[in-house]
Amino acid sequence: MSRRELREQIFKFIFRVEFNERDEMPEQEDFFFEAQEPEPDEKDVRYISQKGNSILERLDEIDEMINKKAKGWTTGRMGKVDLAILRLAVYEIMFDEDVPTGVAINEAVEIAKKFGQEESSGFVNGILAKFV
Repeated sequence: MSRRELREQIFKFIFRVEFNERDEMPEQEDFFFEAQEPEPDEKDVRYISQKGNSILERLDEIDEMINKKAKGWTTGRMGKVDLAILRLAVYEIMFDEDVPTGVAINEAVEIAKKFGQEESSGFVNGILAKFV
């Protein structure tokens, strides 16, 4: 898979946390990979799992960062798609040294265009710009 495809898979995985208890996420991870067509190779599964779980481990910290930067918004009021995109991007900006900040923001905006509502890309870009 390309980096963009991997990032989209991580987004889809962490999106599930909004609809499941955190202690159910290991089981949800199994369901997630079972449903993949075509089945990802083992290297991609490891990458998605590792990065997705790293984000979930820091979820409270990431949400706190988002809440501080998002004036007039809280993570509780945000659309679930936008929130999952922001969580992934904030993790990449703040904790993933392998991803340049500009790449994290651009990729988040592209995911928002693909999976979000019409105004999602601007919303995501506006909040992430405050992290620069």
